[in-house]
Amino acid sequence: MTDIPAAPRRPWLVALLTALLVLLTVAPGLTAAAVPTAPAATSAAGSPDPDPSGTPEPAPGVVELILSPIGDGALPAGSALTVSATVTNGTLLDIPAAEIVLEMGTTALPDRAALSDWVAGDGRGRDLEPAGTTLVEAVAAGDRDTVGITVAADSPLLAGRAPGVYPLRATATNASGTLVTTSVVVIADDAVAEVGVGVAVPITAPALEEGLLSAEDLVALTAPEGGLTAQLESVAGTSAILAIDPAIPAAIRALGTAAPEAVTAWLQRLEQLPNERFALQFGDADVAAQLNSGLPQPLAPTSLQPYLEADDFVPDADATPTPTPTLDPLTPSEPSPTPTPTPTPGAPEYPTLEELLSVGGSRQGVYWPFTGTANAPVVATLGGLTTDDQASLTLIPSATTTQGANDATLAAHARADAASVLVYDSAISDALRRASQLEERALRAATLTEATAHLAFAVQESGGRPLLVTLDRADGRSRLAMSMALSTVDAAPGVVPATLQSLVSGEPAAVSIADVASDEARTTAVTDLLADEAALTDFATILDDPTVLTAPERAGMLQILGSAWIADAEAWQAALARHREATVQTLGSVSIPQLTDITLVGQNVPLRIWVRNSLEWPVNVVLIAQPSAPRLLVQRASPVRAEPEANTRIEIPVEARVGNGEVDLRLELLSPSYIPIGTAQTATVLVRADWEVIGVAALAVVVGGLLVIGLWRTVRRRRRARADHAATPQIDQADRPGEDGQR
Repeated sequence: MTDIPAAPRRPWLVALLTALLVLLTVAPGLTAAAVPTAPAATSAAGSPDPDPSGTPEPAPGVVELILSPIGDGALPAGSALTVSATVTNGTLLDIPAAEIVLEMGTTALPDRAALSDWVAGDGRGRDLEPAGTTLVEAVAAGDRDTVGITVAADSPLLAGRAPGVYPLRATATNASGTLVTTSVVVIADDAVAEVGVGVAVPITAPALEEGLLSAEDLVALTAPEGGLTAQLESVAGTSAILAIDPAIPAAIRALGTAAPEAVTAWLQRLEQLPNERFALQFGDADVAAQLNSGLPQPLAPTSLQPYLEADDFVPDADATPTPTPTLDPLTPSEPSPTPTPTPTPGAPEYPTLEELLSVGGSRQGVYWPFTGTANAPVVATLGGLTTDDQASLTLIPSATTTQGANDATLAAHARADAASVLVYDSAISDALRRASQLEERALRAATLTEATAHLAFAVQESGGRPLLVTLDRADGRSRLAMSMALSTVDAAPGVVPATLQSLVSGEPAAVSIADVASDEARTTAVTDLLADEAALTDFATILDDPTVLTAPERAGMLQILGSAWIADAEAWQAALARHREATVQTLGSVSIPQLTDITLVGQNVPLRIWVRNSLEWPVNVVLIAQPSAPRLLVQRASPVRAEPEANTRIEIPVEARVGNGEVDLRLELLSPSYIPIGTAQTATVLVRADWEVIGVAALAVVVGGLLVIGLWRTVRRRRRARADHAATPQIDQADRPGEDGQR
């Protein structure tokens, strides 16, 4: 019990005016029936509680009274009854002091339906006797105060009470009005036979858009105050059946030697827990939405190799290698073992996909659709799946079966037509989930009391057959809140822990699945994501290793379909839009840039075309060219190896026939398997094929003219030389003087 200081006392006139203001402001809340011990139940596919991670703030404009029996409602025979009453003031004004009267029913509630009606009702319809009174001081605006009431063990109200679930009612009265709230107390029956109860607890991560948690995410989640640490510590030392998201251990193992010490320590602790376990879908993806979209079975990761860095998986060179066994040559009758390949020194040794996703010794083929989402076709489809020749097992809530209506108790092991199912109790599981989200002890105890009461009825109605409950999916829960919820089950009267094996060992009862509406938004999302993935798979054929694109896409889409997004539909829609937009950008990362008009002068001139590749890997494409007219002959297919994050130029041989004109040239990229890549481009080619002939002829004329002129000038020069020679006087030989100078 926690006493919160009351507001200062005022003179009587001020107090009277304050009371009148409060009455006018919150009269509907004061005079209405009590607020139930917890908010209305919501399935995992519905809206979450406003603040699942801590003590909720008082609801604005509302005054609440909550009744919480000590011991989570279980009262051993001969013990005193102690309850706490908490007044929460969510208004903007202080509320005056009030007298709280506790009453107890004279007869036990007959069944679970009556129990649900009582804790959710206004406290009428039952014979009650006064059990005690107390006074709660004035409560300041936005504050809460808790007081206690104790009924002695020898009180006539308790002495000689038969075992059962008895109604409790608390009424707070002041000048402003009256508040009423209800609860119950369970007087244990020591003679009831013990019944095994299994508790399934999910180990999941927060909402994620990427395929795997990063090292930084893991460090935060596995820190002393991290969410994964809280989940692990809450189940340690319990018999809880763990439902583990395999993406968590995969993210840790994918870091290899780069994994931080605290992160690997968390994984080692998980692996060392003796608890039974099974694997959820990767990312705890929505199973029902996948099957409602038409898939024959839930999706799974195709590869996680792109997340592995080679340097993080190189074996320690100093490690002593495991010796290869050799056979004694004197015993040739022994078969020769298959030699183990010797790894190349310094080469990385990667884990397999199965090793990355392993959650330890677990039962295969167990499915847990989000609570309230699995309809009959989904259950039937899952029931038809087998793993290693073992039939699958599907967890479903009792409220979605015809037999489990009105909080009826169902044994855990059942069969829906041909499908083997494990039915978990909806009312108990919902109360445990709500309690695990509350940090305030008094508020949490009110909800745990509801769970204890339903457990008491379920033990009596089970016929000795084991039951299953869950601490259903929720994000941001503390270790203390989860631990208290689990301990409530263990401490409930007549309850003993049950293993997964014991739950499925008995003969299954027949159940039928009630009508369950599918979530159209999530089903449509699966359809859209599958279409995007198919387009990306086709696109990835241009890569040397298509998995560098396809593997992260599959892992990312499963994370987008994860349960953690259920808490915020708006944020999920935004994440989905971002994921799809990223896929569109990837599909457009290899293309032909926008073309301009091309002038082609000549008959054999190559066209220069660029191929843009924005990816971080080289791609292999085929450039296809198709002219619209026969005057242009183009090489139809040209293989291209486009470099990463660059524009690669390619020259296409072209032959233009004689003639001028315009030709539309359509250019597109295909993958090596002839899948269109990017958007086709069309360019207008201005063909001037005869310009080359005209140019050659003109050049020939010019050259010929120059030759003629040169020849003509040479002839003239020679003629002029002969003419000049002819005009010069000639001297006869006889007239020349002799050697002696005489004629």
